[in-house]
Amino acid sequence: MKEAVIEARDITKQYQELAALDHVDITVRRGDIYGLIGDNGAGKSTFLKVMAGQIFPTGGYVRLFGSEDEKTVQKNRSRMGALVENAGFFPKMSVEKNLEYFRIQRGIPGKAKVESALRTVNLWEKRKVKCGKLSMGMKQRFGLALALLGEPELLLLDEPINGLDPGGIIEMRTLLMKLNQEKRITIILSSHILAELEQIATVYGFLSHGVLLEEISAKELHEKCSDFIDLRFSEPDKYAAILETEIPGTAYQVLQDGTVRIINPGQEPDRYGSLAFAHGIGVKGMDAHHMSLEDYYVEVRKRGKL
Repeated sequence: MKEAVIEARDITKQYQELAALDHVDITVRRGDIYGLIGDNGAGKSTFLKVMAGQIFPTGGYVRLFGSEDEKTVQKNRSRMGALVENAGFFPKMSVEKNLEYFRIQRGIPGKAKVESALRTVNLWEKRKVKCGKLSMGMKQRFGLALALLGEPELLLLDEPINGLDPGGIIEMRTLLMKLNQEKRITIILSSHILAELEQIATVYGFLSHGVLLEEISAKELHEKCSDFIDLRFSEPDKYAAILETEIPGTAYQVLQDGTVRIINPGQEPDRYGSLAFAHGIGVKGMDAHHMSLEDYYVEVRKRGKL
């Protein structure tokens, strides 16, 4: 099993009567792109701020890169980069001078780190532009460059595609996947655009009202969200035998109510219906299903309210 770079255990953050985080356990392993999912106010930003050391938890502890010793955890935070909420900058200073200021402020050695970070996020050509003149997409990339200054092993990103147009979203997605696959950077990010998160995340955590409802890998999610076709027959067992002969290798289940469920169908739905008709089996009904990440999240959230 891959090394855990973040182990959050029993993390609680209380604001007077409000529990922003309620005994949350989250594990992020090296190489993961961990997608943190939840509505506004679910606790996503609070969790990322706790991990980044920007706020302190009310209870629980964090093990970072294998250590839970407070001093070592603080030292290990130099191995991470964070973009939580909007990146701060001096609007009348250029992109390059802003990054140089923050490099010096953070004590990061090597002036070449500024150029490297800007080239990584495709902003080098805009290095002389004042930060206040940047588009929304460029500001997001500037924030990412800021997080990359220290050449981190781990990135914490809060809504990195928020406010971007479709082209900017694709560009950010490609960049994050490149950082993960080529530079081996582990990433934990929150997003409310679930269809986009579904394309890059390897693990998901579902937060609701400060409570972690479920942690699930992309592989497990894919298995749970598989496409399937439900067919209702007068003779389900006879149909199953014909299915094995006519379309061998088909994954199916015969449910207790007599429904035959075709899992990840390799044929058009009508093909399965016409097979029954060809053998004199009456079809009482047929339904095709697909569950997206958004659909699954809605189901998880409903279960969390029970």
